[in-house]
Amino acid sequence: MKGHIQIYTGNGKGKTTAALGLALRAAGAGKKIFIGQFLKSGDYSELKALKKLADQIKVEHYGLGQFVKGNPSKEDIEAGIKGYKIVARIIEKGEHDLVILDEGNIAVKYKLFSEQELLDLFEKKPDHVEVVVTGRGASQAIMEKADLVMEMKAIKHYFQKGVKARVGIEK
Repeated sequence: MKGHIQIYTGNGKGKTTAALGLALRAAGAGKKIFIGQFLKSGDYSELKALKKLADQIKVEHYGLGQFVKGNPSKEDIEAGIKGYKIVARIIEKGEHDLVILDEGNIAVKYKLFSEQELLDLFEKKPDHVEVVVTGRGASQAIMEKADLVMEMKAIKHYFQKGVKARVGIEK
């Protein structure tokens, strides 16, 4: 089966959730999945659930969880570079059917690795590997290279009324 490049971007909620749903579907079909999360660290409920599928889904974090907006620290950049190198090796080896770069678009925006490096990953991927990149602000070049681009658009969200993230729903 041919693998494609998928981009989940936009200012709405659900990009990571969509990618994790795809990972769950792939696991159900007996596929092997790798998820590299950039700029994130923490104990999210979905990650607890994925631990139950650890024989098929491997998750690694390449973020310190210290910033969402602003300038990355030297440590943030080092974590991003380390993550990029690991994900690049995983893609090139071709041992996983699905590789997800969660917040990969944000990592490019904050220059943890370059747009060109991400485009190079797309070129290096074995034909059977599906690659998904999530995060707001996907560049035009990345979207053009992709086979599928989904934009999550915020129309209405209860967060705007002061509702905090709830365990099991948003976190």
